[in-house]
Amino acid sequence: MTRPASKATPRLVIVVYHNPACGTSRNVLAIVRASGEEPVVVEYLQEGWTRAQLLGLFAAAGLTPRQALRANVPEAQGLDDADDETLLAAMVRHPILVNRPIVCSPRGVRLCRPSEAVLPLLDRPPPPEFRKEDGSPLSA
Repeated sequence: MTRPASKATPRLVIVVYHNPACGTSRNVLAIVRASGEEPVVVEYLQEGWTRAQLLGLFAAAGLTPRQALRANVPEAQGLDDADDETLLAAMVRHPILVNRPIVCSPRGVRLCRPSEAVLPLLDRPPPPEFRKEDGSPLSA
């Protein structure tokens, strides 16, 4: 009797738009890895953004450019009343203006602040003993 070939469960393809200088971004990356996935990591400060890429990510995440704006950096000066097109152009010129981390998975796209916001994008959670880099547990 011939047995049907087993189908391997496809792994999630997860992309983390990451800033290694950001604790929340580092925690999100650690959570994804602790869940058993190895994400594609895009260090967006080095790679930069395109307008089309930002529009796609924001649309998928349900964000406006204003909602994704990292307003507490010097590059955000003068953007208080800027329209979406001006914000997008500024984000392409200064990638630091995009808040992070943004995570893409087959389950959706999110700006993962706080870091626990990544959990619904994963097939399985990290183990219960997982701790953030400051030693605190994940909050549900």
